[in-house]
Amino acid sequence: MATVLDEIIVGVRADLEERRREVPLQAMRERAAVAVRSSPARDAHAALAGGRLDDHGIRIISEVKRSSPSKGALADIASPAELARRYEAGGASAVSVLTERHRFGGSLQDLDAVRAAVDIPVLRKDFTVDEYMIHEARAHGADLILLIVAALDDSQLAEYLALTHELGMNALVEAHTVEEIERAVAVGSRIVGVNVRNLKTLDVDPRNYAALAPNLPAGVVRVAESGVQGPEQVADYARDGADAVLVGEALVRHGDPSQAIRDFRAASLTVRG
Repeated sequence: MATVLDEIIVGVRADLEERRREVPLQAMRERAAVAVRSSPARDAHAALAGGRLDDHGIRIISEVKRSSPSKGALADIASPAELARRYEAGGASAVSVLTERHRFGGSLQDLDAVRAAVDIPVLRKDFTVDEYMIHEARAHGADLILLIVAALDDSQLAEYLALTHELGMNALVEAHTVEEIERAVAVGSRIVGVNVRNLKTLDVDPRNYAALAPNLPAGVVRVAESGVQGPEQVADYARDGADAVLVGEALVRHGDPSQAIRDFRAASLTVRG
């Protein structure tokens, strides 16, 4: 039986083929090469790394997210650029932009708008299933891409991670199980996210982070994904050793996302000192 992830990837591949017909792979490679020379990627690894927490607390990856498969429409985001600026003003370390259109309502236009609006690293949040999407991300100014272990075999994971680094970007390598963490580490991932959402059922259990985090080796940036409703969940993730937390729904639905980020980071200080 197809999982939600399988269904999403079907749509991702269909959209990819449309874009590839408009801009062939070689042309996209050339666009990415121009971007590498003219505007090198920002260092997302340094921006998210633990061990250098300032007086404001844990790193926050704030997400521009219009909708989700589990909740449907989340927010009417008239200006992704303005939302991203509010995230940056609140102390976000990076901005994640959903570019998958069918289930998340995102677009590359949203990515372009956010890239032009902020100086912090930007994550192109999509389901990377082809080399083309990595060149495309760099061509559109992304500093960081998403690689989901469950969606890739070991060869693809290693190949895509290497290409990401060649283009000067970093990858958030997402795992959901101990075995996926091991696969992520085996290919040399420097930023590993533990997503507490079950990709088969879309159920969320924040306790999964505490159960899986001990399997992350020293030296990788640890990112907790999903499950944040308020400062208490951020504090829990910080207590369990997360260097950064990715937050979407709780921010796009908050009336003051800048203050929400400040509150999240302050909550982490209560457990990290």
